Amino acid sequence: MVYPEGTWVVDTMTGDLGEVLRQGGGLLALQRPGRGGSWSADPGTVRRATDSELRAVAGVDGAGR
Repeated sequence: MVYPEGTWVVDTMTGDLGEVLRQGGGLLALQRPGRGGSWSADPGTVRRATDSELRAVAGVDGAGR
């Protein structure tokens, strides 16, 4: 699945919430809320974050959805 930059997703392998920074080389570059650490994930192992997951993290809203 293709996720546009700015989309909030959950990496199902780790359970971490991240914002899509870019997609390339078969991987997604993700960044934790608050400009925390970043990591790469296989697009097949992420899903779009739910509204309740976004509300649970301070400073994150659904604007990037």
